[in-house]
Amino acid sequence: MHVSVAEQFIDETSIVPAASELTHTAPRASPIHLIGAVIGIVMPIVGAVAAMIVSWRTGWFDLTHLIILVVGYYLTGFGITVGYHRLLTHRSFTTYGWTRAGITLLGALAMQKSPLEWCSTHRKHHSLSDRPGDPHTPHGTGRGFFNACRGLFHAHVGWLFNGHLTTTDHKRYVPDLLQDPVAVWIHRYWEPLFVPLSFLIPTGVAWAVTGTGRGALLGFLWGGCARVVLQQHVTFSVNSICHMFGRREYEAHDESRNNFICGVLGAGEGFHNTHHAFPTSARHGLEWWQPDLSWYLIRSMQALGLAWDVKLPTPEMRRSKRLAR
Repeated sequence: MHVSVAEQFIDETSIVPAASELTHTAPRASPIHLIGAVIGIVMPIVGAVAAMIVSWRTGWFDLTHLIILVVGYYLTGFGITVGYHRLLTHRSFTTYGWTRAGITLLGALAMQKSPLEWCSTHRKHHSLSDRPGDPHTPHGTGRGFFNACRGLFHAHVGWLFNGHLTTTDHKRYVPDLLQDPVAVWIHRYWEPLFVPLSFLIPTGVAWAVTGTGRGALLGFLWGGCARVVLQQHVTFSVNSICHMFGRREYEAHDESRNNFICGVLGAGEGFHNTHHAFPTSARHGLEWWQPDLSWYLIRSMQALGLAWDVKLPTPEMRRSKRLAR
């Protein structure tokens, strides 16, 4: 059975932002959001540092916890790159309802907010990329080294402490997802359910494998805290680094860049200029030497009959937008 949500095509470049959004002045965040942002960003960093200290002093870290870290990183990471981003935000391919639900649930465990908040903010970013109103552009802070650093910090993590995530109009930016019962359910219960599960699942897996409290603790520290830190800051780097450092290979009407290191760490997301030039493309690393693990997964799903209507730019589209070198 095909997915039952509305199949209307959403083109983020055709979304008309509200007049009040066309400003570099960000909406204010509520105190609850500020407290949550501090906890959600700072607590995993503290846990990751604790993991390194504990493992260095006692030597507890072993293959079991490395596997939990790596497997958890890629499972929930694909929930963001393939699920939240390429499937839900840009509708780069179509899949079955159960597959869509499963990969969306994995994305919810990556500690990057609900699909409604993530996707609506990302569509706003595309509709206003590097212009007033863009939630996380590193530009617009003025000239000079200090202002460049200030813009980079804002795009990387500073913007999370304003109100873009919580005040972006879902009816304007994600009307299709408001008809997706799984996305709406996750949005309703993300804080009380998925935030604790993101840490409890690796803790429980480590306890089941090792049978010890020590093993469970390292499961929490490595499979929970360290994994979240890695995932968050790789995603944040696409917002910040990939709008300042790298190559512009295609015309995209903004400052997006292809950054090879971010492309490798971000499962293909770092080929950001290509993505902005062809936002609905299921493949971001269009060259053979640009590794795109998220595309390899989508292509495998297509080969297995789990993905169809896979969107890719034609050679003519690529030639028309390619910049002279």
